[in-house]
Amino acid sequence: MVNGETRVRGLAARAGGWSARHRWAAVGVWVLFVVLAMGLGSAAGRLDVKESDQLKGETHTAAKIIEDAGIKEPASETVLIQAKDDSGKATDAGFRAAVGDVITAVEGTGLVTDVTSPYDTRTISGDGRSALVQFALRGEADTAGERVEPVLQAVANVQKDHSSLRIEEIGGASMQKQYSDAFGDDFKQAEFSAVPVALGILLIAFGALVAALLPVALAITAIMATMGLMGIVSHLQPMSDTANSVMLLVGMAVGVDYCLFYLRREREEREAGRDPGTALRIAAATSGRAIIVSGVTVCVAMAGMLFTGVAEFEAMGLASLMVVAVAMVGSVTVLPALLSLLGERVEKGRMPFLRRGRRGNGESRFWTAVLRRVLARPVVSAAVAAGALLAVAAPALGMKTSQLTLDQEFGDSLPIVQTYKRLNEAFPGGSQPAQVVVKAENVNAPEVRQALTAFKERAIASGASRGPVDIRLHEDRNVALVSVPLVGGSDLDKAGRSLEKLRDEVRPATLGKVDGLQAPITGQVAGSHDFNAQLVGSVVPVFVFVVVFAFLLMLLSFRSLTVAITSIVLNLLSVGAAYGILVAVFQHGWGASLVGAHGVGAIVTWLPLFLFVILFGLSMDYHVFVVSRIREARLRGRSTKDAIQHGVVTTAGVVTSAAVIMVAVFAIFGTLSMQSMKQMGVGLAAAVLIDATVIRGVLLPAVMSLLGERNWYLPKWLHRLPDLTHDETPEAVAAQPAPPAPSKGEPLGV
Repeated sequence: MVNGETRVRGLAARAGGWSARHRWAAVGVWVLFVVLAMGLGSAAGRLDVKESDQLKGETHTAAKIIEDAGIKEPASETVLIQAKDDSGKATDAGFRAAVGDVITAVEGTGLVTDVTSPYDTRTISGDGRSALVQFALRGEADTAGERVEPVLQAVANVQKDHSSLRIEEIGGASMQKQYSDAFGDDFKQAEFSAVPVALGILLIAFGALVAALLPVALAITAIMATMGLMGIVSHLQPMSDTANSVMLLVGMAVGVDYCLFYLRREREEREAGRDPGTALRIAAATSGRAIIVSGVTVCVAMAGMLFTGVAEFEAMGLASLMVVAVAMVGSVTVLPALLSLLGERVEKGRMPFLRRGRRGNGESRFWTAVLRRVLARPVVSAAVAAGALLAVAAPALGMKTSQLTLDQEFGDSLPIVQTYKRLNEAFPGGSQPAQVVVKAENVNAPEVRQALTAFKERAIASGASRGPVDIRLHEDRNVALVSVPLVGGSDLDKAGRSLEKLRDEVRPATLGKVDGLQAPITGQVAGSHDFNAQLVGSVVPVFVFVVVFAFLLMLLSFRSLTVAITSIVLNLLSVGAAYGILVAVFQHGWGASLVGAHGVGAIVTWLPLFLFVILFGLSMDYHVFVVSRIREARLRGRSTKDAIQHGVVTTAGVVTSAAVIMVAVFAIFGTLSMQSMKQMGVGLAAAVLIDATVIRGVLLPAVMSLLGERNWYLPKWLHRLPDLTHDETPEAVAAQPAPPAPSKGEPLGV
């Protein structure tokens, strides 16, 4: 007590009190912040991750050499000409005529350069049924997909004149165009549909239009501000479109959740008979504090991505961290001001028929019934729940990760996938060759020329490639680019072994003998190989960083060693269950058709680490909110068992609503045709659903009930740790004198 008054110690309580008293200033500062962030971000422009910065290792070195040399690699295209029956051969007159027609047609567009005939380059398959006409599109490779249509049409016209042959185009530009035509709007539609979905669920949860609009409005403004900040920060840490999409997902999820937690508590206190000012102060001191603890914990989890060393992950981690921080600040500052301004008008647009399933004290009838059974038999409940989750997680022990090939990513949904398969069958590795980037002091020196010739011959003799090995010299830059089709083709395991043979055997025996010569090997297979190595090497530091810092934050925030340990264990169990579902559905194909997927035999390489970081952060979101309420009830004098029941049933409604929103938003991405996006959406949705129901509704209360008073155990030697609990019970907050009343004509607030 200070001067007979209860001292408000919590940062959230102080922030909420100030904002409610200076409501217009708080709203004005928030609007100004959003506008300034967007304006400055737009003026600064966003710098995206460059190819040379994507990965470390050989892939990075190769890209850096090409970039420093100023070599602009054009978008290369290939036309596959193939006899439809076994009797047709490339030596036939009709086949030769088709090759000539293709060359004439593509050259006639005026959009291509470096057109080569298969009879000159010897790009004819071993069975003699297939041949390749190769060329490059003029202009920048990044925008080639926008210019390739006339070339595709010219090739299609040649196909009409040669019905006995299969004439199809494939390449970076044509794949870019087909992908854009088929799925270009998928991401935008998924992102835009997240807002109405969230609003609809909030409308059901609150039963009032204004109350439902507040969380969505705050989440959107937090996302807008973060987009601007991304532009500014990108000059230090380049960003990407992927980081932007992930930021939007995370921003919508946590932005809505935080407002939901705050608003529901304020409503609950008013329903309990508190006046609006007191209800708002209680919400600020309790839910506001939980939001800050949760937000900091989620930020720490997202920061784990910064330890991967992969530029794309670093961009995603930083963008997600920023949007969580912005949403957290907005929730404990501008939200109290808006609630104070609106007063009773927050209930405008009421829909009474949606206000069912809850008691007057804010407790959920459904979860009250569930908790009664769980707490009556905590041992059985914990054993069944833990056993079920471990069984679901079991398939994860056999997880296989891989970069998805084109046919795995899209199945048969794109016509070009069939062309890709046919090309790989006829010319294994031809669609994704390795590229050796040779940098020498003088690329024309005899020893360099001899080494290049030796490399070409040995690559084929070693069995790593069947050729043809193409060498292109950039004499003025002293750089040579060597294209090597890998044995294994689209089978990344076999192609990976061919790559290792090139790197570990062929290169040292040939190019490695020339002093001062650099010869990093890159390409799609090499990029996948290096990406896997980079991620595997970062798993331990990311895991340790996230778990240790989350543990410390929980320990300091709740001053309980038991709560800190159980929170980590339960979150890991939730992540493990999500992994198990992913492996079962996408690797083994169990029930894949139910989610519109097909078993691809592997989980996309980047997903496990990405899911761990995202899910660990989002799981802590719920955990902090529920345990805070349990601890609050315990401080008010309830027994541990009663506190558990009270804490879970009073938060169950808001946690369920928040989880449904997250599941719905993530499930939208699970409907996309790309298998990697489908895996991400299904993994996130399944994990959040499990976490909000089995973990928070059954396992957490059962475990806490079994632990009893040991839930609050803190060894004496840890008592010296900083006290970040800032305990605020509703009674203590309500006992504080109310601030000066608002001016006449203003809505009633704090």
